[in-house]
Amino acid sequence: MLFQIKTKFGKNVIDYEEQVGSVLPIDQRLAIWTSSQVLMHMPIREGLNLCPLEFVYARKEPASPGVVIASEFSAVSSILNGALRVNPWDVLMSVTCIDSALSMSMSERDARRGRDIDFVSTCPSGLWTRNVLRDLNDATHEDSSKREVVGGNSPESILARELELSLESLDLRSLESAYKMTSKRVIIIDFNGTLVVKEPAGKYLKREILGTSGFKPSDIAAKALGVLCKDPCNTIYVVSGDSQQNLEVAVGDISGLGLAASNGACFADPGGQERTWKYLDFGVDWQAVQKSAMPIISKFTARSNGSFVKLTHSSIGWSYYSCDPEWGSLQASHLVMELSEALQPFDVRFVALKGIVEVVPRKLNKGHIVKRILDDTQARNNGVDFVLCMGDDIADEKMFMSVTKFSGENENAFAFNVAVGKKPTNASFYVDDASSVTDVLVALSGDQIITRMNSIDTGASDEYFS
Repeated sequence: MLFQIKTKFGKNVIDYEEQVGSVLPIDQRLAIWTSSQVLMHMPIREGLNLCPLEFVYARKEPASPGVVIASEFSAVSSILNGALRVNPWDVLMSVTCIDSALSMSMSERDARRGRDIDFVSTCPSGLWTRNVLRDLNDATHEDSSKREVVGGNSPESILARELELSLESLDLRSLESAYKMTSKRVIIIDFNGTLVVKEPAGKYLKREILGTSGFKPSDIAAKALGVLCKDPCNTIYVVSGDSQQNLEVAVGDISGLGLAASNGACFADPGGQERTWKYLDFGVDWQAVQKSAMPIISKFTARSNGSFVKLTHSSIGWSYYSCDPEWGSLQASHLVMELSEALQPFDVRFVALKGIVEVVPRKLNKGHIVKRILDDTQARNNGVDFVLCMGDDIADEKMFMSVTKFSGENENAFAFNVAVGKKPTNASFYVDDASSVTDVLVALSGDQIITRMNSIDTGASDEYFS
Protein backbone atom coordinates (compact mmCIF):
# COMPACT_ATOMS: atom_id res chain seq x y z
CA MET A 1 0.00 0.00 0.00
CA LEU A 2 2.86 2.37 0.89
CA PHE A 3 4.51 1.71 -2.47
CA GLN A 4 1.22 2.35 -4.34
CA ILE A 5 0.68 5.68 -2.55
CA LYS A 6 4.22 6.91 -3.31
CA THR A 7 4.00 5.72 -6.92
CA LYS A 8 0.71 7.53 -7.54
CA PHE A 9 1.17 10.72 -5.51
CA GLY A 10 4.94 11.11 -5.10
CA LYS A 11 7.61 10.13 -2.60
CA ASN A 12 7.11 13.11 -0.33
CA VAL A 13 3.41 12.69 0.41
CA ILE A 14 3.91 10.14 3.19
CA ASP A 15 6.49 9.31 5.87
CA TYR A 16 6.11 5.84 7.30
CA GLU A 17 7.92 4.13 10.15
CA GLU A 18 6.73 1.10 12.05
CA GLN A 19 7.56 0.98 15.74
CA VAL A 20 7.86 -2.54 17.10
CA GLY A 21 8.21 -3.40 20.77
CA SER A 22 8.49 -0.72 23.42
CA VAL A 23 6.81 2.65 23.14
CA LEU A 24 8.54 5.75 21.84
CA PRO A 25 10.30 7.98 24.38
CA ILE A 26 8.31 11.00 25.53
CA ASP A 27 10.42 13.52 23.60
CA GLN A 28 9.86 11.67 20.32
CA ARG A 29 6.14 11.31 21.01
CA LEU A 30 5.77 15.03 21.73
CA ALA A 31 7.67 15.86 18.54
CA ILE A 32 5.19 13.77 16.53
CA TRP A 33 2.14 15.20 18.34
CA THR A 34 3.18 18.83 17.83
CA SER A 35 3.95 18.36 14.13
CA SER A 36 0.80 16.37 13.30
CA GLN A 37 -2.69 17.65 12.65
CA VAL A 38 -4.54 14.32 12.93
CA LEU A 39 -3.98 11.31 15.19
CA MET A 40 -5.60 8.09 13.99
CA HIS A 41 -5.97 5.49 16.76
CA MET A 42 -7.43 2.27 15.31
CA PRO A 43 -7.07 -0.75 17.65
CA ILE A 44 -9.44 -3.70 17.37
CA ARG A 45 -9.45 -4.23 21.13
CA GLU A 46 -7.36 -2.74 23.91
CA GLY A 47 -7.44 -1.12 27.32
CA LEU A 48 -6.83 2.57 27.92
CA ASN A 49 -4.13 4.01 25.66
CA LEU A 50 -2.87 7.41 26.80
CA CYS A 51 -1.40 8.48 23.44
CA PRO A 52 -4.62 10.20 22.20
CA LEU A 53 -4.87 12.06 25.52
CA GLU A 54 -1.24 13.17 25.15
CA PHE A 55 -2.01 14.37 21.62
CA VAL A 56 -4.94 16.51 22.84
CA TYR A 57 -2.83 17.99 25.64
CA ALA A 58 0.13 18.67 23.34
CA ARG A 59 -2.17 20.63 21.01
CA LYS A 60 -3.61 22.88 23.73
CA GLU A 61 -3.57 26.66 23.32
CA PRO A 62 -1.67 28.52 21.98
CA ALA A 63 -0.97 25.60 19.60
CA SER A 64 -3.45 24.96 16.82
CA PRO A 65 -5.96 22.21 17.66
CA GLY A 66 -5.63 18.72 16.24
CA VAL A 67 -8.21 16.02 15.52
CA VAL A 68 -8.35 12.52 17.03
CA ILE A 69 -9.85 9.66 15.03
CA ALA A 70 -10.56 6.82 17.46
CA SER A 71 -11.69 3.26 16.90
CA GLU A 72 -15.09 2.60 18.44
CA PHE A 73 -13.52 -0.52 20.02
CA SER A 74 -10.95 1.52 21.96
CA ALA A 75 -11.44 2.64 25.54
CA VAL A 76 -10.42 6.16 24.64
CA SER A 77 -13.47 6.57 22.36
CA SER A 78 -15.62 6.54 25.51
CA ILE A 79 -13.49 9.25 27.09
CA LEU A 80 -12.77 11.82 24.37
CA ASN A 81 -16.02 13.53 23.39
CA GLY A 82 -14.29 15.56 20.69
CA ALA A 83 -12.88 12.56 18.81
CA LEU A 84 -14.25 11.27 15.53
CA ARG A 85 -15.44 7.73 16.16
CA VAL A 86 -14.98 5.11 13.44
CA ASN A 87 -15.35 1.37 12.87
CA PRO A 88 -11.87 0.16 11.81
CA TRP A 89 -13.41 -2.68 9.79
CA ASP A 90 -15.37 -0.18 7.65
CA VAL A 91 -12.89 1.02 5.03
CA LEU A 92 -15.24 3.54 3.40
CA MET A 93 -16.19 5.03 6.78
CA SER A 94 -12.50 5.26 7.73
CA VAL A 95 -11.61 7.05 4.47
CA THR A 96 -14.50 9.48 4.92
CA CYS A 97 -13.42 10.16 8.50
CA ILE A 98 -9.83 10.89 7.45
CA ASP A 99 -11.08 13.28 4.77
CA SER A 100 -13.34 15.02 7.31
CA ALA A 101 -10.45 15.41 9.75
CA LEU A 102 -8.07 16.83 7.12
CA SER A 103 -10.63 19.29 5.71
CA MET A 104 -12.19 20.27 9.06
CA SER A 105 -12.53 24.00 9.71
CA MET A 106 -10.46 25.62 12.43
CA SER A 107 -13.57 26.58 14.40
CA GLU A 108 -14.75 22.97 14.55
CA ARG A 109 -11.27 21.76 15.50
CA ASP A 110 -11.19 24.27 18.32
CA ALA A 111 -14.67 23.27 19.50
CA ARG A 112 -13.68 19.58 19.57
CA ARG A 113 -10.55 20.39 21.54
CA GLY A 114 -12.65 22.41 23.99
CA ARG A 115 -14.77 19.35 24.79
CA ASP A 116 -11.75 17.42 26.10
CA ILE A 117 -8.91 19.71 27.11
CA ASP A 118 -10.20 20.49 30.62
CA PHE A 119 -10.77 16.82 31.37
CA VAL A 120 -7.39 15.72 30.00
CA SER A 121 -5.56 18.54 31.78
CA THR A 122 -6.99 17.69 35.21
CA CYS A 123 -6.68 13.88 35.06
CA PRO A 124 -3.01 12.84 35.22
CA SER A 125 -2.08 9.16 35.40
CA GLY A 126 -1.56 9.36 39.15
CA LEU A 127 -5.16 10.46 39.64
CA TRP A 128 -6.36 7.64 37.38
CA THR A 129 -4.43 5.14 39.51
CA ARG A 130 -5.86 6.48 42.77
CA ASN A 131 -9.42 6.43 41.35
CA VAL A 132 -9.05 2.84 40.17
CA LEU A 133 -7.72 1.71 43.54
CA ARG A 134 -10.50 3.58 45.33
CA ASP A 135 -13.14 1.98 43.10
CA LEU A 136 -11.68 -1.48 43.72
CA ASN A 137 -11.75 -0.82 47.45
CA ASP A 138 -15.35 0.40 47.27
CA ALA A 139 -16.38 -2.63 45.24
CA THR A 140 -15.11 -5.05 47.89
CA HIS A 141 -17.43 -3.46 50.47
CA GLU A 142 -20.55 -3.32 48.31
CA ASP A 143 -23.25 -5.94 48.52
CA SER A 144 -24.39 -7.25 45.17
CA SER A 145 -27.97 -6.25 44.42
CA LYS A 146 -30.46 -8.40 42.57
CA ARG A 147 -32.74 -6.85 40.01
CA GLU A 148 -36.05 -8.29 39.02
CA VAL A 149 -36.70 -8.11 35.30
CA VAL A 150 -40.34 -7.79 34.31
CA GLY A 151 -41.18 -10.18 31.48
CA GLY A 152 -42.70 -9.13 28.20
CA ASN A 153 -45.92 -10.99 29.00
CA SER A 154 -46.31 -9.68 32.54
CA PRO A 155 -49.55 -7.90 33.51
CA GLU A 156 -47.64 -4.60 33.62
CA SER A 157 -46.37 -5.02 30.03
CA ILE A 158 -49.78 -6.07 28.73
CA LEU A 159 -51.45 -3.07 30.39
CA ALA A 160 -48.82 -0.70 28.96
CA ARG A 161 -49.45 -2.02 25.44
CA GLU A 162 -53.21 -1.66 25.87
CA LEU A 163 -52.83 1.96 27.02
CA GLU A 164 -50.65 2.78 24.02
CA LEU A 165 -53.11 1.22 21.56
CA SER A 166 -56.05 3.15 23.05
CA LEU A 167 -54.28 6.54 22.80
CA GLU A 168 -55.89 8.86 20.25
CA SER A 169 -54.22 11.43 18.04
CA LEU A 170 -55.20 14.98 19.05
CA ASP A 171 -58.01 16.36 16.89
CA LEU A 172 -56.91 19.96 16.41
CA ARG A 173 -60.32 21.14 15.20
CA SER A 174 -62.05 19.71 18.30
CA LEU A 175 -59.47 21.44 20.49
CA GLU A 176 -60.01 24.76 18.70
CA SER A 177 -63.78 24.39 19.01
CA ALA A 178 -63.58 23.81 22.77
CA TYR A 179 -61.15 26.71 23.10
CA LYS A 180 -63.50 29.13 21.33
CA MET A 181 -66.51 28.01 23.40
CA THR A 182 -64.81 28.77 26.74
CA SER A 183 -63.60 31.85 28.59
CA LYS A 184 -61.79 30.59 31.72
CA ARG A 185 -58.86 28.69 30.28
CA VAL A 186 -55.69 27.16 31.72
CA ILE A 187 -52.82 26.00 29.48
CA ILE A 188 -49.85 24.16 31.03
CA ILE A 189 -46.83 23.22 28.89
CA ASP A 190 -43.69 21.27 29.72
CA PHE A 191 -40.46 22.85 28.44
CA ASN A 192 -37.73 20.41 27.34
CA GLY A 193 -39.03 18.00 24.73
CA THR A 194 -42.40 19.73 24.45
CA LEU A 195 -42.01 23.45 23.87
CA VAL A 196 -38.38 22.96 22.80
CA VAL A 197 -37.26 20.06 20.62
CA LYS A 198 -34.95 17.76 22.52
CA GLU A 199 -32.39 15.72 20.60
CA PRO A 200 -32.13 12.07 21.72
CA ALA A 201 -28.77 10.76 22.87
CA GLY A 202 -27.25 8.43 20.30
CA LYS A 203 -27.48 4.80 21.39
CA TYR A 204 -24.40 3.62 19.50
CA LEU A 205 -22.69 6.70 18.07
CA LYS A 206 -21.03 9.42 20.09
CA ARG A 207 -23.14 12.57 20.32
CA GLU A 208 -22.09 15.58 18.29
CA ILE A 209 -24.48 18.04 19.99
CA LEU A 210 -25.77 18.53 23.49
CA GLY A 211 -29.15 18.79 25.15
CA THR A 212 -31.87 20.60 23.28
CA SER A 213 -31.76 21.84 19.71
CA GLY A 214 -31.55 25.47 20.75
CA PHE A 215 -32.35 26.34 24.37
CA LYS A 216 -35.12 28.79 23.48
CA PRO A 217 -38.39 27.89 21.76
CA SER A 218 -38.70 28.74 18.09
CA ASP A 219 -39.67 32.30 17.15
CA ILE A 220 -43.05 31.06 15.93
CA ALA A 221 -43.78 29.21 19.19
CA ALA A 222 -42.73 32.26 21.23
CA LYS A 223 -44.94 34.59 19.16
CA ALA A 224 -47.93 32.25 19.52
CA LEU A 225 -47.38 32.06 23.28
CA GLY A 226 -47.19 35.84 23.44
CA VAL A 227 -50.53 36.20 21.65
CA LEU A 228 -52.18 33.61 23.91
CA CYS A 229 -50.82 35.28 27.06
CA LYS A 230 -52.35 38.62 26.04
CA ASP A 231 -55.85 37.08 26.11
CA PRO A 232 -57.32 37.88 29.57
CA CYS A 233 -59.29 34.62 29.40
CA ASN A 234 -56.07 32.58 29.47
CA THR A 235 -53.79 31.52 32.33
CA ILE A 236 -50.64 29.97 30.85
CA TYR A 237 -47.68 28.33 32.60
CA VAL A 238 -44.50 26.68 31.38
CA VAL A 239 -43.44 23.98 33.84
CA SER A 240 -39.84 22.73 33.70
CA GLY A 241 -37.40 20.59 35.63
CA ASP A 242 -34.68 23.12 34.82
CA SER A 243 -33.43 25.88 37.10
CA GLN A 244 -35.19 29.18 37.68
CA GLN A 245 -32.39 31.12 35.97
CA ASN A 246 -32.34 28.98 32.82
CA LEU A 247 -36.12 29.09 32.47
CA GLU A 248 -36.16 32.89 32.78
CA VAL A 249 -33.48 33.17 30.09
CA ALA A 250 -35.47 30.91 27.77
CA VAL A 251 -39.01 32.28 28.06
CA GLY A 252 -38.87 34.99 30.73
CA ASP A 253 -39.29 37.75 28.15
CA ILE A 254 -42.84 36.61 27.26
CA SER A 255 -45.12 38.98 29.15
CA GLY A 256 -48.03 37.38 30.99
CA LEU A 257 -46.50 33.89 31.04
CA GLY A 258 -46.36 31.99 34.33
CA LEU A 259 -43.23 29.96 35.08
CA ALA A 260 -42.60 26.95 37.31
CA ALA A 261 -39.01 25.71 37.66
CA SER A 262 -37.35 22.76 39.43
CA ASN A 263 -40.40 20.57 38.70
CA GLY A 264 -42.63 23.04 40.51
CA ALA A 265 -40.50 23.65 43.61
CA CYS A 266 -40.46 27.35 42.73
CA PHE A 267 -42.85 29.34 40.56
CA ALA A 268 -43.73 32.84 39.39
CA ASP A 269 -47.33 33.73 38.60
CA PRO A 270 -48.14 35.44 35.27
CA GLY A 271 -47.08 39.05 35.23
CA GLY A 272 -44.80 41.54 33.52
CA GLN A 273 -41.05 41.45 33.03
CA GLU A 274 -40.37 41.66 36.79
CA ARG A 275 -41.36 38.33 38.32
CA THR A 276 -41.88 37.46 41.97
CA TRP A 277 -40.79 33.91 42.68
CA LYS A 278 -42.37 31.78 45.39
CA TYR A 279 -40.94 28.61 46.88
CA LEU A 280 -42.61 25.45 48.16
CA ASP A 281 -41.32 23.74 51.31
CA PHE A 282 -41.22 19.94 51.25
CA GLY A 283 -39.70 19.49 54.69
CA VAL A 284 -36.20 18.44 53.57
CA ASP A 285 -32.94 19.96 54.84
CA TRP A 286 -31.51 20.49 51.37
CA GLN A 287 -28.12 21.77 52.54
CA ALA A 288 -27.60 18.52 54.48
CA VAL A 289 -28.62 16.53 51.41
CA GLN A 290 -26.10 18.40 49.25
CA LYS A 291 -23.36 17.91 51.86
CA SER A 292 -23.89 14.14 51.74
CA ALA A 293 -24.46 13.81 48.00
CA MET A 294 -21.93 16.15 46.40
CA PRO A 295 -18.73 14.18 47.29
CA ILE A 296 -20.21 11.08 45.62
CA ILE A 297 -21.50 12.97 42.57
CA SER A 298 -18.17 14.80 42.19
CA LYS A 299 -16.38 11.44 42.09
CA PHE A 300 -18.57 10.25 39.21
CA THR A 301 -18.20 13.59 37.42
CA ALA A 302 -14.42 13.26 37.52
CA ARG A 303 -14.48 9.82 35.93
CA SER A 304 -17.08 10.61 33.23
CA ASN A 305 -15.93 13.11 30.63
CA GLY A 306 -18.83 15.30 29.47
CA SER A 307 -20.86 14.93 32.67
CA PHE A 308 -21.74 17.84 34.93
CA VAL A 309 -23.71 18.69 38.06
CA LYS A 310 -26.94 20.68 37.82
CA LEU A 311 -28.15 22.34 41.03
CA THR A 312 -31.61 23.87 41.38
CA HIS A 313 -33.68 25.09 44.30
CA SER A 314 -34.82 21.61 45.36
CA SER A 315 -32.87 19.12 43.26
CA ILE A 316 -29.38 17.86 42.56
CA GLY A 317 -28.88 16.55 39.05
CA TRP A 318 -26.04 14.61 37.46
CA SER A 319 -26.19 14.96 33.67
CA TYR A 320 -24.46 12.40 31.45
CA TYR A 321 -26.26 13.55 28.31
CA SER A 322 -23.02 14.46 26.54
CA CYS A 323 -21.04 11.42 27.74
CA ASP A 324 -20.53 8.28 25.75
CA PRO A 325 -24.06 6.76 25.95
CA GLU A 326 -23.09 3.30 27.20
CA TRP A 327 -20.51 4.58 29.67
CA GLY A 328 -22.85 7.28 30.97
CA SER A 329 -25.69 4.82 31.56
CA LEU A 330 -23.37 2.43 33.39
CA GLN A 331 -22.05 5.19 35.65
CA ALA A 332 -25.57 6.47 36.33
CA SER A 333 -26.68 3.08 37.64
CA HIS A 334 -23.70 2.90 39.99
CA LEU A 335 -24.26 6.48 41.12
CA VAL A 336 -27.85 5.73 42.13
CA MET A 337 -26.68 2.72 44.15
CA GLU A 338 -24.15 4.79 46.11
CA LEU A 339 -26.48 7.74 46.62
CA SER A 340 -29.30 5.46 47.81
CA GLU A 341 -27.14 4.27 50.69
CA ALA A 342 -25.75 7.72 51.56
CA LEU A 343 -29.14 9.48 51.51
CA GLN A 344 -31.19 6.93 53.45
CA PRO A 345 -31.76 9.35 56.38
CA PHE A 346 -33.44 11.92 54.09
CA ASP A 347 -36.94 11.93 52.60
CA VAL A 348 -35.72 12.02 48.97
CA ARG A 349 -36.11 9.93 45.83
CA PHE A 350 -34.29 9.47 42.53
CA VAL A 351 -35.56 10.44 39.09
CA ALA A 352 -33.85 9.13 35.93
CA LEU A 353 -34.79 11.06 32.79
CA LYS A 354 -33.15 11.40 29.36
CA GLY A 355 -29.51 11.39 30.34
CA ILE A 356 -29.82 12.80 33.84
CA VAL A 357 -30.20 11.42 37.36
CA GLU A 358 -31.82 13.75 39.87
CA VAL A 359 -32.22 13.71 43.64
CA VAL A 360 -35.45 15.44 44.64
CA PRO A 361 -37.70 15.60 47.72
CA ARG A 362 -39.93 12.52 47.81
CA LYS A 363 -43.07 14.67 47.76
CA LEU A 364 -41.93 16.87 44.87
CA ASN A 365 -43.49 16.32 41.46
CA LYS A 366 -45.08 18.43 38.74
CA GLY A 367 -48.55 17.33 39.83
CA HIS A 368 -48.36 19.56 42.93
CA ILE A 369 -47.78 22.77 41.00
CA VAL A 370 -50.47 21.88 38.42
CA LYS A 371 -53.01 21.33 41.21
CA ARG A 372 -52.04 24.66 42.75
CA ILE A 373 -52.36 26.45 39.38
CA LEU A 374 -55.81 24.98 38.75
CA ASP A 375 -57.08 25.67 42.28
CA ASP A 376 -55.79 29.26 42.31
CA THR A 377 -57.20 30.00 38.85
CA GLN A 378 -60.56 28.49 39.77
CA ALA A 379 -60.75 30.62 42.93
CA ARG A 380 -59.69 33.79 41.09
CA ASN A 381 -61.98 33.35 38.05
CA ASN A 382 -64.85 31.61 39.80
CA GLY A 383 -64.27 28.48 37.75
CA VAL A 384 -62.19 26.87 34.99
CA ASP A 385 -63.89 25.57 31.84
CA PHE A 386 -60.90 24.61 29.65
CA VAL A 387 -57.61 22.87 30.53
CA LEU A 388 -54.85 21.95 28.07
CA CYS A 389 -51.80 20.14 29.49
CA MET A 390 -48.89 18.98 27.29
CA GLY A 391 -45.78 17.00 28.24
CA ASP A 392 -43.35 14.45 26.83
CA ASP A 393 -41.83 12.25 29.54
CA ILE A 394 -42.53 10.35 32.74
CA ALA A 395 -42.12 13.44 34.93
CA ASP A 396 -45.15 14.94 33.17
CA GLU A 397 -47.43 12.01 34.02
CA LYS A 398 -48.17 13.56 37.42
CA MET A 399 -49.39 16.69 35.60
CA PHE A 400 -51.81 14.57 33.57
CA MET A 401 -53.06 12.87 36.73
CA SER A 402 -53.74 16.21 38.43
CA VAL A 403 -55.67 17.46 35.39
CA THR A 404 -57.68 14.22 35.22
CA LYS A 405 -58.61 14.49 38.90
CA PHE A 406 -59.58 18.15 38.45
CA SER A 407 -61.77 17.39 35.42
CA GLY A 408 -63.50 14.63 37.38
CA GLU A 409 -64.47 17.18 40.02
CA ASN A 410 -65.51 19.73 37.35
CA GLU A 411 -67.56 17.78 34.82
CA ASN A 412 -68.44 20.83 32.69
CA ALA A 413 -64.80 21.66 31.97
CA PHE A 414 -63.03 20.58 28.77
CA ALA A 415 -59.78 18.76 29.66
CA PHE A 416 -57.10 17.82 27.11
CA ASN A 417 -54.06 15.86 28.37
CA VAL A 418 -51.67 15.62 25.41
CA ALA A 419 -48.50 13.50 25.34
CA VAL A 420 -45.69 14.23 22.89
CA GLY A 421 -45.14 10.93 21.12
CA LYS A 422 -47.31 7.81 21.18
CA LYS A 423 -46.47 5.67 24.23
CA PRO A 424 -48.02 4.28 27.43
CA THR A 425 -49.25 7.37 29.29
CA ASN A 426 -51.95 8.85 31.50
CA ALA A 427 -52.73 11.34 28.74
CA SER A 428 -55.83 10.97 26.58
CA PHE A 429 -54.30 12.25 23.34
CA TYR A 430 -50.94 12.50 21.65
CA VAL A 431 -49.12 14.59 19.05
CA ASP A 432 -46.16 13.33 17.08
CA ASP A 433 -43.40 15.64 18.28
CA ALA A 434 -42.50 19.07 19.66
CA SER A 435 -43.10 20.75 16.29
CA SER A 436 -46.72 19.58 16.57
CA VAL A 437 -46.93 21.42 19.90
CA THR A 438 -45.99 24.59 18.04
CA ASP A 439 -48.78 23.84 15.54
CA VAL A 440 -51.27 23.59 18.42
CA LEU A 441 -50.18 26.92 19.91
CA VAL A 442 -50.31 28.62 16.51
CA ALA A 443 -53.80 27.28 15.84
CA LEU A 444 -55.13 28.41 19.22
CA SER A 445 -53.58 31.86 18.88
CA GLY A 446 -55.74 32.53 15.82
CA ASP A 447 -53.17 35.00 14.53
CA GLN A 448 -53.18 34.80 10.72
CA ILE A 449 -49.67 36.20 10.34
CA ILE A 450 -48.19 33.61 12.71
CA THR A 451 -50.27 30.92 11.03
CA ARG A 452 -48.86 31.76 7.60
CA MET A 453 -45.31 31.99 9.02
CA ASN A 454 -45.72 28.51 10.46
CA SER A 455 -47.21 27.21 7.21
CA ILE A 456 -44.20 28.46 5.27
CA ASP A 457 -41.77 27.09 7.87
CA THR A 458 -43.32 23.60 7.99
CA GLY A 459 -44.69 23.36 4.49
CA ALA A 460 -48.23 22.81 5.81
CA SER A 461 -51.23 24.21 3.97
CA ASP A 462 -53.37 26.98 5.42
CA GLU A 463 -56.36 24.62 5.39
CA TYR A 464 -54.81 22.68 8.25
CA PHE A 465 -55.18 25.70 10.51
CA SER A 466 -58.59 26.89 9.28
